[in-house]
Amino acid sequence: MTRKRQKRVLIALGWYDYRLHRGVEKFAQEHHWHLSSNFAREKVIPWGWDGDGILAWLGAGDDLAEFVKDTAKPTVDLSFRRPHLNFARVLEDHAHAAQLVAEHFLSRGFRHFMFYSDEDNWSYLERGEGFVAALRRAGHDCEWLRWNHAPEYSTGREQWTRKRSWLAARLKQAPKALAVFAANDQHAVEVLEACEMARLAVPEQVAIVGTENYLLAPDAMRTPISSVDTNLETLGHTGAALLEDLMNGKRPSARIIRVPAVGVITRKSSDLLAVKHKGVANGLRFIWEHFHEPIRVKDLLNVAGMSRRGLHKAFMENIGRTPGQELQRLRMEKAKRLLADSDQKIEVLASMCGYQSANSFSVAFKNTTGMTLSHFRKSVVHSAAKDQ
Repeated sequence: MTRKRQKRVLIALGWYDYRLHRGVEKFAQEHHWHLSSNFAREKVIPWGWDGDGILAWLGAGDDLAEFVKDTAKPTVDLSFRRPHLNFARVLEDHAHAAQLVAEHFLSRGFRHFMFYSDEDNWSYLERGEGFVAALRRAGHDCEWLRWNHAPEYSTGREQWTRKRSWLAARLKQAPKALAVFAANDQHAVEVLEACEMARLAVPEQVAIVGTENYLLAPDAMRTPISSVDTNLETLGHTGAALLEDLMNGKRPSARIIRVPAVGVITRKSSDLLAVKHKGVANGLRFIWEHFHEPIRVKDLLNVAGMSRRGLHKAFMENIGRTPGQELQRLRMEKAKRLLADSDQKIEVLASMCGYQSANSFSVAFKNTTGMTLSHFRKSVVHSAAKDQ
């Protein structure tokens, strides 16, 4: 029997993240690819390489983009830095990540918001625009702090000091309690350091959420920083799956595929209730701590010390949702994470999310997301994407 020829794939990523590479690696093992990955480690362009396809992240570096374009091989770009290049793309859904952060802050009762970035990177712009839009839909404004647009902006040796002094002053002037979404985790560290400089308490005065969840040993920090898990392993796996189709001569159903974020990883930097209403605050804490259990209305009312009608009205006035809607939101977030990360049976997942039967779990999920459980799991695990 003739042995099937092994496909040779070049990994031409302009940056390294072990989760992204792990997703590619898993697909390569499933489909018996031969990976050429020296560029990912050594950043030496393999001029003259000849293979079947390329997985690229064409960020900085015109020479890499030129090389990939000139090879004329099936290519999937995991970046949108060069939209003029006519490659199929698999991208993070930055608007979805921003929506999750907005919901995270809103559920905690925040009313004052900032987004912080230091350059006009396409992913930062999409995150900022998504955050502003999500808050606007909820009836709130958001100030966008752009260091690269500030009069104090500098790229010289004084940049580190000037940036933190500028950021500290802006944070100090802002109304409190303030919720800050940072363009990435390093930006979130800068916000944290600026708060320390301005003697602002985190999270009591300024709550912070970063993006990408890549800080080393975050829980060892004095103030661990919350962050969005942007689902990079699935991004790598989905990009590899699309490349396989291209190498087999298939046309993609869409030129751009978006991979939704997994959720906000909550740590100390944003684990605060900014709700002044005692009954609502007590009710929220109870829901957060027990949402994975069957919750009786009577238990919630006892904790809040309010009537059913009074609690419903107070929730709407303070967080814009009813107690039932907040409970459903938390259960659906957990359900999505479990469906993405676990192959447990639906009956088991239903119990883990606080539902007493698989049927009630399935109905709630379909009503909330518009998708069946099996459809969502298939889309996340196998394609993990939605068309832009």
